[in-house]
Amino acid sequence: MSRENRRDFIQKSAAAAAGASLMAAPAIAKSRQSANDRLRVCLVGLRGRGRRHLEALHEMAKENVEIAAFCDCDERIAQTASENYEKRTGKKIPVIVDYQKMLEDKSIDAVSLATPNHWHALQTIWACQAKKDVLVEKPASHNIWEGKQMIKAAEKYGIIVQHGTQCRASPNIREGIQKLHEGAIGRIYMVRGVAFKRRASGRDDFQPVPPGMHWDKWLGPAPDAKYNLLAIQRWRFLKQYGNGEIGDQGVHQLDIMRWGLQIDTHPNRVQSMGGMYMYPTGDQTTPGTQTFSCQYDDHDIMLQFDVRNGYTNPEAGMGTEYPFVDHRNVVGVIFLGTEGYMIFPNYSSYYTFLGSKREPGPSASTEGAPMMDLDLFQNWASAIRQRDPSTLMAPIQEGYLSSVLPHLANIAYETRRTLEFDPKSETFIGDDEANQYLTRDYRAPYIVPQEV
Repeated sequence: MSRENRRDFIQKSAAAAAGASLMAAPAIAKSRQSANDRLRVCLVGLRGRGRRHLEALHEMAKENVEIAAFCDCDERIAQTASENYEKRTGKKIPVIVDYQKMLEDKSIDAVSLATPNHWHALQTIWACQAKKDVLVEKPASHNIWEGKQMIKAAEKYGIIVQHGTQCRASPNIREGIQKLHEGAIGRIYMVRGVAFKRRASGRDDFQPVPPGMHWDKWLGPAPDAKYNLLAIQRWRFLKQYGNGEIGDQGVHQLDIMRWGLQIDTHPNRVQSMGGMYMYPTGDQTTPGTQTFSCQYDDHDIMLQFDVRNGYTNPEAGMGTEYPFVDHRNVVGVIFLGTEGYMIFPNYSSYYTFLGSKREPGPSASTEGAPMMDLDLFQNWASAIRQRDPSTLMAPIQEGYLSSVLPHLANIAYETRRTLEFDPKSETFIGDDEANQYLTRDYRAPYIVPQEV
């Protein structure tokens, strides 16, 4: 997607999305009038974030959204989820192991993907080819190249693809971003994001493949490997499957940072350092402590992000007066301006502090600091019913731009040097080693296609 086309798309999306929450109501109201408006969704991936997807889809039953099937390569997990849901609602949800077979079911309209990162691109592309709309978890992709393939597929087949950066569905966050754009803290000269989440590392735990686990399907595009319980439990921190903390929690904050700065391109210069300092004996292959910074030639500003997995201090009140959703970790964004600063400490609030005395400025919060999953799903359903991707609050094009940032950080970390990146060609300048990390070798038959 060219820079010019991307900018046009983002400008149109921003204008339309400002009223998307208002537009959702008539679309949902219409759906109650006829069974023809029923939206049947297959939930793919029942662990972790899949449970959040399940709750959002369950809440939308009154809006004529139906859970059509559970799909997971671990039959035990899927069957347990189906049994529990039947006890809860009286409705039995069919279980499907084979994702591609599920896509053949023409009665299923859309898929909700809560699978590990290494599966995001291929599952999204296959769904687009099967003419099924998609909500895909963050980050959009496991590497930069396959993210571009996802956009091509969505646009080629006219599919509604929402990205799982649900902060964009928060009215409070949207208000804070608008305040930034209006100059609430003056000219922004720096923005800093943090993801300080206490997480132990863990050790490899190779075991026989348990009954009901289709390990080949779990591995998918990743290299062949023995069954490893560490991969099942902590895939986010093994680089064959995940992208580390910066590519997990960090995507949410990096998305807010880019959104607040109104940046719709890639940085020109990136650097990152770190390592496994808190738990040096673990088998995690992504850094537990990491610092990332980048610069844009067209923006006189500094962007910085830090990851820590051990005990640490709060920052700007985030983690203490302004807690994260778990009331345990320190996560958020700090915009620094010539007139003050603004913080976004969770998924649904912002606070402003002005002048040398840090006087309170504009702010908004919601009791309980909700994670905004339901709002994101409702916006997705509304866009599907309207067949209008411009009403999406977190379209895949935006998700891709924000997901590229942790990918660049991890490539700089792997190469151990400052890298020059060309936003137009989306390649590193004169650096064959770094360019090798833009994609990966895919394991047949789970190959992300060149032609989508």
